[in-house]
Amino acid sequence: MRNRLLALLVAVPLAAASFAALAQDASGSPVGSWTTIDDKTGRPKSIVEIYEATDGTLAGRVSEVLQSDRGPNPVCDKCSGDRKDKPVKGMVILWGLRRDGDVWEDGQILDPATGKVYSAKITPTADGSKLEVRGFVGFSLLGRTQTWVRK
Repeated sequence: MRNRLLALLVAVPLAAASFAALAQDASGSPVGSWTTIDDKTGRPKSIVEIYEATDGTLAGRVSEVLQSDRGPNPVCDKCSGDRKDKPVKGMVILWGLRRDGDVWEDGQILDPATGKVYSAKITPTADGSKLEVRGFVGFSLLGRTQTWVRK
């Protein structure tokens, strides 16, 4: 009887902790489709699909270009390496984000308009309807933030 009681006392808090972790993951996860909003014009620019990569980090791919100064099918002409002159649609522009509490950080983000890669972190709003996406060089204070809206 004592062993059963001890097992129950251990199992209940573990189950509750597991359930709480699952509930937090589901509500605050940035996985899904997001409309990117240009921080200068306030206009929607693209749809980015954020997904979990095979290594457990988060990545994001452009699934649709909504508005571009370079026409309906822009290419990354200022990019270097494998991305040079490739279509922006279908391109992975966000990668390597690792969860740290309510924030995903230590990732990188590509600006296809300039071809530049920046350090990145993303923070979902409390209700999960928006993401604060910060690209920066060196310190997070030296950068800019876009708000993405869940699609």
